[in-house]
Amino acid sequence: MRLHRLDITAFGPFGGSQTVDFDELSAAGLFLLHGPTGAGKTSVLDGVCYALYGAVPGARQSGQGLTLRSDHAAAGTRTSVTLELTVAGRRLEITRQPPWERPKKRGSGSTLDKAQSWLREYDGTAGSWKDLSRSHQEIGEEITQLLGMSREQFCQVVLLPQGDFARFLRADAEARGKLLGRLFDTHRFAEVEKRLAERRRTAEAQVREGDAALLADAHRMQQAAGDAMELPEIAPGEPGLAEAVLSAAAVARATAREQLTIAHCGLAAAESRQAAAERDLADVRELDRLQRRFAQARERAALLEERADGYHQAQARMERARKAEAVAPALELREAAEAEHRRAAAAEARARGLLPETFAEAGAAGLASAARRSAEELGGLDSARRAEQRLGQLVAERADLEHEERSDEDVLQEAETWLSGWEESRAGLQQGVESAQEAATRAEQLAVQREPARKRLAAARQRDEFARDTDDAQRQVIEATERALKARAEWLEVKEQRLNGIAAELAAQLTEGAPCGVCGATEHPAPARKDAGHVDRETEESALAASQRADEQRAEAERRLAFVQRALAAAQGEAGDTSTEELAVQVEELEREYTRARGLASALHTAMEQLRQAERERERRLTAQREAAVRTASRGARRDALDRERTALEAELAEARGDAASVAVRAAQLERRAALLTDAADTARVAEDTAQRLKDADARLADAAFRAGFDTPGAAAAALLDDAAHRDLQHRLDAWQAEEAAVRAVLAETDTADAARRPDADVTGAERVAAHAAGRVREAASARDAAARRCAELDRLSARAAGGLRRLAPLREEYDRVARLSALAAGTSADNERKMRLESYVLAARLEQVAAAATVRLQRMSSGRYTLVHSDDRSGRGRSGLGLHVVDAWTGRERDTSTLSGGETFFASLALALGLADVVTDEAGGVRLDTLFIDEGFGSLDDQTLDEVLDVLDALRERDRSVGIVSHVADLRRRIHAQLEVVKGRSGSVLRQRGGG
Repeated sequence: MRLHRLDITAFGPFGGSQTVDFDELSAAGLFLLHGPTGAGKTSVLDGVCYALYGAVPGARQSGQGLTLRSDHAAAGTRTSVTLELTVAGRRLEITRQPPWERPKKRGSGSTLDKAQSWLREYDGTAGSWKDLSRSHQEIGEEITQLLGMSREQFCQVVLLPQGDFARFLRADAEARGKLLGRLFDTHRFAEVEKRLAERRRTAEAQVREGDAALLADAHRMQQAAGDAMELPEIAPGEPGLAEAVLSAAAVARATAREQLTIAHCGLAAAESRQAAAERDLADVRELDRLQRRFAQARERAALLEERADGYHQAQARMERARKAEAVAPALELREAAEAEHRRAAAAEARARGLLPETFAEAGAAGLASAARRSAEELGGLDSARRAEQRLGQLVAERADLEHEERSDEDVLQEAETWLSGWEESRAGLQQGVESAQEAATRAEQLAVQREPARKRLAAARQRDEFARDTDDAQRQVIEATERALKARAEWLEVKEQRLNGIAAELAAQLTEGAPCGVCGATEHPAPARKDAGHVDRETEESALAASQRADEQRAEAERRLAFVQRALAAAQGEAGDTSTEELAVQVEELEREYTRARGLASALHTAMEQLRQAERERERRLTAQREAAVRTASRGARRDALDRERTALEAELAEARGDAASVAVRAAQLERRAALLTDAADTARVAEDTAQRLKDADARLADAAFRAGFDTPGAAAAALLDDAAHRDLQHRLDAWQAEEAAVRAVLAETDTADAARRPDADVTGAERVAAHAAGRVREAASARDAAARRCAELDRLSARAAGGLRRLAPLREEYDRVARLSALAAGTSADNERKMRLESYVLAARLEQVAAAATVRLQRMSSGRYTLVHSDDRSGRGRSGLGLHVVDAWTGRERDTSTLSGGETFFASLALALGLADVVTDEAGGVRLDTLFIDEGFGSLDDQTLDEVLDVLDALRERDRSVGIVSHVADLRRRIHAQLEVVKGRSGSVLRQRGGG
């Protein structure tokens, strides 16, 4: 980075506009910025920092930039800073204007204008400046990226504040760490420490959570085991928890299994005692049963003795019933004959009740004769029935004739009405046909006009589209031409730069002892070097290819423009000058007329079909009219013949039906009379037969009763038992006999008789003993089940705890690994012997680099006496710090930098600042810092040391650097000829530049 020019207006102590020509000052390599205290020497450096970063160093930046405005400036003059510099081979100009509270243009009061920024770059080819950006953020990002340093780094590296580095020499490790951390951006290593600590805390929380779950399972196991398990007093996360829990669980499981075995033995003993009690209870119950059985048998024998008379009576009754069973068939036969005779008599009475009184006394033969006479009379009515049916047919035919007559009259009237309007209907239909034919002709004419109109409209639309494409193509040709010219200019510029640096390419091909391809010399004392902006052959060829591609794109754009212009001319020739809108309206109107004509023409077929249907309907109506007239003429003769036949049939039927309403009614009367007479004759004969059979049955019954030993048939009937009574009586006899046999058997049993002679059985006591034994079994079973559940629960919880430990093992390993790394990075690990944090370790390495770079200049400034070294000796809290010691070559002793004198502290801090600038520059990507400023401190040096320091600073010119010294030491004004003086006055400070280049 090289500064060229600085323009400041109304900035700091400068009320007007001031300009600093750094190119003139830098020509001498070393220049002095001096002036009385408070004149504004530091404000010049503030202007450079503000132009680059939009802010000034340290605490001087406040009030959003409002405090940067000079109190000496006129009300209408705006604060402005413009810096011209070269960085990374690019010449830039940065202009910044802080917020400005200016008087209002109208009225009283003031208004605040926002801050503004401009970034421009010089175009060497065009010889002019071009704007890059007006955004504060974009400009800040661009400058920071080009310089590779933040504002804090820039203020420490380019604007070397000697007071800060003197404090740096004397500061403790923490203060040095903060400064180095800002310069080298080592916060990422601190973030690594934080991330490791966070991961350690997260893993520790997960391990604690797993231990808490394990401890919860242990408490559940303790609850399940009762007093058989004791838990260790270890908190979650402490070592040894898992082993202690598993050991306690194993002891609890073993104890539970022992208790289960004991419970099994107790249950077996209780079950044995219960079995003995159950056997005793069964014996007592059996004794009680036999005793009660014997007592009951005695009671039943007494009861049988009391009921013996009833048993003997039942036996006599059963004997009489067996004798009466021999008379039972004759009784049944007589009852059947009597029932049959009653039914026959009832049927005869019903049949005679339906006959006229004239047949009440007639016998079966008389009734049969009367039935034959009625049947003969019914046979004589067959001819009358046929005549009656024919008469019904004649009536129906006569009604059909009248209906046909009415129908023909309707047909004749309807045909006459329809034919009367035929001519008018025919004319209307004919007119519809003609209209449809005219519409079809019109549609054909419009169809011929449609296609040319459509083509013309399409051509007009293409004409408009090609017109727009022509405008776009012209714009693309212009843009492609501009790009082609720009690419060619860039190629020519690159080519010129390569030609200017061709010596460096040729020098790169030189070999020691080989002749030069240009001059032929074999010695190459000062071969040309490639500078930072050197252009090689590949870059030139790339620029040439880009230029050629731009020319091809321009030619392609011109070809497309020509094509579009030809297409536009063709479209204009076909469409004419009529606008697209007018042509669209014409086409739309033509389409509407065509659609309407097509709609009317489509009705032609329908109209012609309607005309043909109407003509066919006329012929049908005429035919129907003629046929109806013929039917009317022939209908009169048929009507007369039917009337004559009807008269003859009515006379014949009147004679045949007599008093009845019709022949059918008369026939029905005769059929009913014949049926009733026949039925009455049949029932009379049946009644006479059943009376005879009843008389025969009475005789047989009397004979059977006498032989069975009964006086009368009634006595035999009374002795009979029906099935239910017989079964009941037999059941009582059998029951009495069975009971007598059972009682005799029980009383004869030896066991029962022996049990009756023994004392009464105590069933209640035996049951009480058995119940007590069963209760003991239940208690033993409950104890066994509880022990089994305890074992199962302990096994389940132990398995779950073991599974949890297996799942927790990777987390515990992860926690141990992260905890070791976190402790190592935080400096708390035993493996970290010097207790040094990770960030401090990185900063210590940087400090070693800075000390090495500073020692090169410090030895020259101190005539080889002092050397700066980094010390990693432990400081407070037992940690290694960022120590900085100085080695005195005269004494061979290493001591702290705080023991240096004021002058020694100055040149040591200067050497440290220059070394730090070199290291930070390398850290920033190797950006060259061609302009440096050193602020104050030279007044503490003697003449010899001052000469040595100035020699070191003057040696910086060997690296094409320029160094500006900010000091008010008078001796420096004699030693340094290039000066920038700050003169202060009542109206503000001004700058005076002299002695440059």
